[in-house]
Amino acid sequence: MRYFIKLAYKGTNYFGWQYQPDAISVQETLNKALSTLLKTNIDILGAGRTDSGVHAKEMFAHFDYKTEIDIEKLVYKLNSFLPKDIAIFDLIKVHDEAHARFDATKRTYEYHIHTKKNAFKSDDSWYYSLPLDVAKMNEACKILFEYIDFECFSKTNTDVNTFNCKIFEANWQQNEDKLVFIIAADRFLRNMVRAIVGTMIKIGSGKVSLNDFRQIIESKNRSKAGFSVPAHGLYLTKIEYPYLSKE
Repeated sequence: MRYFIKLAYKGTNYFGWQYQPDAISVQETLNKALSTLLKTNIDILGAGRTDSGVHAKEMFAHFDYKTEIDIEKLVYKLNSFLPKDIAIFDLIKVHDEAHARFDATKRTYEYHIHTKKNAFKSDDSWYYSLPLDVAKMNEACKILFEYIDFECFSKTNTDVNTFNCKIFEANWQQNEDKLVFIIAADRFLRNMVRAIVGTMIKIGSGKVSLNDFRQIIESKNRSKAGFSVPAHGLYLTKIEYPYLSKE
């Protein structure tokens, strides 16, 4: 039987989602917890990878188990067993061919910036105090919808077959000293969101024009785009599947 697990985690203490031989990851931590509680070897597969320090307000993964699970009981046990920076929301029984990664139709990320120094936000938001033209940054967001190839925002030497992504939503929202970039697409390239944000920071500070932004995208060259903003401001916030409720 196949189950989806719905969870959230604060990425500060982890070297990303994906298992690594010499560093702690969210995937490894969950594997150990499930294997211990279910008394058999469990190997979960996530909806995607998040880099070291990146957070997830909503993440899905799937695993197989031989018999019916008491979902409420296991969710309770997992939350008692796991460290405080990983929270389990639900276990969902799905069809045997359901796939947490390949079946996802839409993913949403947020990047959080605070513009005034705040001692309580150092782990979950990036402090950037210089003036930004948010209206111009939102104009740049509209340009993203004109393209599907975003190789210029991808890490180099990646093993993907295509750099095409369909962007559904992109905008900046500002509330006093809090600035949030929201972007949704069918898929994302490695480092893509952080590179887009870094490039838009240059637009907002007047160092890159909107026409330059188009040329950067069309160049398909990572070195032409802006810097990658720090990981700790990035959140995976939503993943959608055709057979799961969007609530």
